[in-house]
Amino acid sequence: MSAPEIAWRPDAATLAQANLAAFMRALGVASYDELLRRADEEPEWFYAGLLRHLDWRFYRPFERVFDSSRGAPWTRWCTGATTNVVLNALDRWRGTPAYPKTALVWEGEDGARREYSYADLDREVCRAAAMLRSLGLGRGDVVALYLPNIPEAMVAMLAVPKIGAIAMPLFSGFGAEAVRARLELGGARAIVTVDGSSRRGKLVDAKSVVDEAAAGLAGLERVLVIRHAGNPVSWQAGRDRWWHEEIARAPTEAPTEPMGADDPYLLVFTSGTTGKPKGVVHAHLGFPVKIVMDLALVMDCKPEDRLLWMSDMGWVVGPLIVYATPTIGATLVLAEGAPNYPDADRMWRLIAEHGVTYLGVAPTTIRTFVAQGSEPWKRYDLSRLRVMVSSGEPWTPQAWWWLFGRVGEGRVPLLNFSGGTEMMGILGCTLLRPLKPCAFNTPIPGTGADVVDEQGRSVAPGVVGELVMRRPVIGLTRSLWKDDERYLETYWSTWPDIWHHGDFASRDADGHWYIWGRSDDTLKIAGKRTGPAEIESLLAATGKLAEAAAIGVPDTVKGQALVLVCVPRDGVAAGDALAEELSQAVVRGLGVPFRPKAVVFVSDLPKTRNLKIMRRVIRAAYLGENPGDLSALVNPETIAEIAARR
Repeated sequence: MSAPEIAWRPDAATLAQANLAAFMRALGVASYDELLRRADEEPEWFYAGLLRHLDWRFYRPFERVFDSSRGAPWTRWCTGATTNVVLNALDRWRGTPAYPKTALVWEGEDGARREYSYADLDREVCRAAAMLRSLGLGRGDVVALYLPNIPEAMVAMLAVPKIGAIAMPLFSGFGAEAVRARLELGGARAIVTVDGSSRRGKLVDAKSVVDEAAAGLAGLERVLVIRHAGNPVSWQAGRDRWWHEEIARAPTEAPTEPMGADDPYLLVFTSGTTGKPKGVVHAHLGFPVKIVMDLALVMDCKPEDRLLWMSDMGWVVGPLIVYATPTIGATLVLAEGAPNYPDADRMWRLIAEHGVTYLGVAPTTIRTFVAQGSEPWKRYDLSRLRVMVSSGEPWTPQAWWWLFGRVGEGRVPLLNFSGGTEMMGILGCTLLRPLKPCAFNTPIPGTGADVVDEQGRSVAPGVVGELVMRRPVIGLTRSLWKDDERYLETYWSTWPDIWHHGDFASRDADGHWYIWGRSDDTLKIAGKRTGPAEIESLLAATGKLAEAAAIGVPDTVKGQALVLVCVPRDGVAAGDALAEELSQAVVRGLGVPFRPKAVVFVSDLPKTRNLKIMRRVIRAAYLGENPGDLSALVNPETIAEIAARR
């Protein structure tokens, strides 16, 4: 594996002003390498220093930083302590210069705008918390949130844990069956939704979805409806309440419930490859500390930043920005709808008009802009951008360079970030080290990140293996919701006391890391293992495709054969000539054994709302197999198209 060039290097000012540099100075650590080593070898020292540096607030202080006496999977954090995520995200700013500062800027798909200071947000969260308590909700109750990106979504996601309840955000594109399954699995007592919302100019009637999902659910006692689109809705007396009517009666002060550090406050369901969704459980201390460490310390988000990261509230990036941004003291720019509607360059306009300095993206979003011929640097003032962060999918070099070189003009660092709903980052990028295209320049401190072979042994540079964590990290899920056995089987059963993450990764000789896709997406052709990202990068380099997915299918000779499922760019004709050109690109890059068995052209690839391409679904559709849980797909109609082209 050849080592790519360095694309960006920190200057002296960046090195001196980085948040991570201040943390190292506070700990008395001379180098970043020393910090990484000591974080793995002396976790108690590292996490105590982290909590002290972040000025984490407790009602009752902890007795021990962590307790792993029950084994790595069941590590407990800050034993004996009481705290609350809202104590650290909002209450801490009362009486400080940050209280009148802008906390939230919102823009709707129709151009409507609202703005909240920290004082405004605190007041609205208090009113919502008091309202929820008046409806009989409190400690340990699960409250589902089926909401688009509107200010009330942030208010509700803070109000629920403020009263000691558990927030369960749901993907706003779910149909009734998927919503019902999660309401049942989570045991939700209440759900907060809207009458309707706009998605690409079309009304999404959320209330009717909730009505269908809730039919016959005895445990669901309350449906709170936010008036947003103004569409007519059906009404069930006693169960249904208007948010604006209930909150108007609520006081503007409400106490924050002291909770055990390991008490759950967030339940996020992720799609399982087969069977029921997995309920990831996060606690009042661990998840907030981890996301602030990832975003603020490692990736340098500062209180002065204005952050935009377009993601549905039902995926983990939604909770990340809702809880991390106010805890850092920064400003969240929240946008309802899609990044390229009602105008094709909407995201870039939002950056320019709202003064965004810190941008989060998914690589698939950027590939969409590349395919549509977007040239935002010609139309918008993007000069205030300071940092760009990406997560969700491996990059193709072409898309990475487009964002870094054209949008960021080579001056704005593009920081890759990878992990999962279960613990957030395992790998990331820091401003203290140079950046390579598509790479991660650091493991997240304290994770014990490693790349291992099938026996769990560390592999040499350039060798592809499984990404693991050799240490339980703060912020790790406390199990899967009411399913300890599945938690152990899914993540801890491959090697003793090692977290098996399911990503295919490698490191180069310079210490830069690469993700090659999910290991269950791995292709092993003629004895050689590779990830889909390596093949898809070769296809993207032809300039002929908007998107592509490489999948492996059974082959009696090679074990697996390669199939390419491709979406041509506008104006590019699908046919034998293009198929041969793509095949030759793969052969030139990887050799004759990787010549595709088939090249399939389709109009779109199956994706989640946060634009993650679902390769397992593509493979199942092509082979005519059961694709497993499809509730997260935003475009399930693509499955029939793939099946028809096989």
